[in-house]
Amino acid sequence: MNALQLAWRVLRIDRRTRTSAILTAVGVAVATGLVLLLVSLPFATGIRAERAVWQNAFHAMDGGAPSKVLLDSSTDYFNGKKITRIDVAALGNPDSVLLPTGMPKLPAAGETLVSPDLGKLMHSVPAGQLADRFGPKLVGSLTEDALSFPEQLVVVVGHNAADMPKNSVPAPGFASGPGQIDPELVLLSGVGIVVLMVPSLVLVASSARLTAARRERRLAAIRLAGATPGQVTGMVAAETSVSAIVGAVVGLLISPVLHGLATFVPWAGGTWQASDFSPPLGLTITLVIAVPVLVVLAAAFGLRRVLKTPLGAVASHARKPLHWWRLLSLPVAGLVFLYAVTNGRSGGPGPVLLGLAMLVASAALVGPWVTSAVGGTFVRVWRKPAGLLAGRRLRDDPKGAYRASAGVVLAVFAGSMALTLLPSFESLSGGGRSFQDSVLYTVSSPDKAAQIATKTDAALAKYGISQKSVSVPGVLLATSGAAGQGATYGGSALVLDCAQINQLTRFRLTGTCRPGPAVYSTEQIDLAGTQVKPTYDDPGAPLAAGTVVRPIIATDQDLSGSLIIDPAAVPASVLNSPTTNVTVAVPTTPANYETVRTALVAASGGTEVSSRDLHLGNHQTQLDDLRRVTVIGLIAAAVLAGCSAAVATAGSVMDRRRTFGALIAAGTPVKVLARALRMEAALPALVATIGAGVVGVLVGVGLFSTANEGPIVLSPWVLAPIVLGIGVAVLAASVCTPALNRVRAEPLADE
Repeated sequence: MNALQLAWRVLRIDRRTRTSAILTAVGVAVATGLVLLLVSLPFATGIRAERAVWQNAFHAMDGGAPSKVLLDSSTDYFNGKKITRIDVAALGNPDSVLLPTGMPKLPAAGETLVSPDLGKLMHSVPAGQLADRFGPKLVGSLTEDALSFPEQLVVVVGHNAADMPKNSVPAPGFASGPGQIDPELVLLSGVGIVVLMVPSLVLVASSARLTAARRERRLAAIRLAGATPGQVTGMVAAETSVSAIVGAVVGLLISPVLHGLATFVPWAGGTWQASDFSPPLGLTITLVIAVPVLVVLAAAFGLRRVLKTPLGAVASHARKPLHWWRLLSLPVAGLVFLYAVTNGRSGGPGPVLLGLAMLVASAALVGPWVTSAVGGTFVRVWRKPAGLLAGRRLRDDPKGAYRASAGVVLAVFAGSMALTLLPSFESLSGGGRSFQDSVLYTVSSPDKAAQIATKTDAALAKYGISQKSVSVPGVLLATSGAAGQGATYGGSALVLDCAQINQLTRFRLTGTCRPGPAVYSTEQIDLAGTQVKPTYDDPGAPLAAGTVVRPIIATDQDLSGSLIIDPAAVPASVLNSPTTNVTVAVPTTPANYETVRTALVAASGGTEVSSRDLHLGNHQTQLDDLRRVTVIGLIAAAVLAGCSAAVATAGSVMDRRRTFGALIAAGTPVKVLARALRMEAALPALVATIGAGVVGVLVGVGLFSTANEGPIVLSPWVLAPIVLGIGVAVLAASVCTPALNRVRAEPLADE
């Protein structure tokens, strides 16, 4: 009888082995499905970006081919929803322009193509709030093949070449080619693989341990009967490979279901198409093979005791104490991670993920030693039966005792890391220009700015809105340097009088409005030798005579260092320079916000209209994505950790069935034994989860430093994973009572 036949015979005859094999297959299926999903995420972002690459005008520039179109891309918003706008004008025969997939035609001047969701939105609100921003004639609809995600709001507006926005670029056609993979999701998927795969493999190991003691005795007997180490290893490999291969195949079969569920999870503003989750076939096959191979190798590696000392396995001789050198793995992994995050900006995510994986792996070495130390402490200081039984178990078999907490420890580590990152990222949300949140603005050249202001005011009057646009020139203040060194850049400044400061900006005057030439600053500055310039490369002119510095108050940190200069202080040559950038700004109210935006967008002819709250909205979208991914990941980790802890606790009872049966037969109450088992789960979980929480916070600080240089913000919620982790461990340990009752009900002769 070969090894595979023997494995099938054991599975048919032994119900407990069959249960263990089924749970192992489930664990392998979960691990395979998760890794296939997480690995597919970066490829999905690339496929998504490839569909939308045509929407970026600057990607279409090609100096070696004749230009056929003028292109410009910008961003618009409606009720906080992002609208991607592409302005286009043919330079010759429109039919000669190669169109991207999903675009039915090239719109002529006055014509518009919109995405399906944008078309629905345009018809659901008055034209003055949205539709009037685009061309008067809607000639078609873009298909999903032209959209990054199904809900994306996209509009293609046709123009004559002379009416295109000033930033438009000549191009031979629309851009095409591969899309850029989202580096943020690459990092998150890598972290997810490290964080979620370990609890999955712990679940597999816990399932395999349900019959570990019985299998050790069986294999040891076969070894003593004359079987070679290779034959024993082959038996275990065959027995494990059956469930591992079945689990891997099931994981492959359920991966489309997981991909389908993932399409409903928004990222970067929208959901996904089902076809996005298509990793390369070779990678899929490699992963499906690699997961069961790792499981089989782990099972074979666990045979060292049976192969070397079969008598010890049969007689259950005491295991050797764990060495202190296990503690060195954590600082070594920490140093590798520290080096990786220190060089993270240049080395990419690979070294960071390696350091993170080493930290996770170090838990498997440090955790059992900590468990043994906790058990030794209880054996020395505790005198109640449950505590003594629990302490002796933790001391005698720390590896087996820690196994129930391993998944919980990883979940706590992931939670603490995530809850360190999120508040820190939230603290970075901000920025934008000096205007108030309610002010809409667009930047243009002086001649076009005058036209935009005139058209905007006319449109506002047509819509019955009393607000007027304000033209705000932007200049540079440059301080003369030492002899022969020219001028040194000082800072940019908005040209506004003191009355407009309170009306349009987030600055506040320190006193009453005093007209006259002045530079308004949040800091004391010296105007000696200061010149005003339209741009950095233009010649400067001195400030008007009598210009003084007046203080203003910055209402938030984003305004630090900004300047405002009164029009009376700026020479006419600078204000009237054709290179001076002019911002056309319009204050709004909540009631007329979208209508004012429509008027300004229509007047600007495609030049992007911005506001500070929309800038903050981009940050909010990213934070919402991170929160969503964090919640999903933590729920998955917690469920896997709870399942692995429950299975490990049940396996612990099965492993010691003889011992518990003898104790019950001797009159030991089941309540005492159940309390001892709960203490076994709670004590190492308490210590290990606190340590995992601290390490998770430190890792979160390191990961944050690789992406940003802002301050770290620690929230009290960072303690929540530790509390929940201990609760999950104790709750999972509640399965010990049913397991003990089963031991009491079954005759010991079964062993």
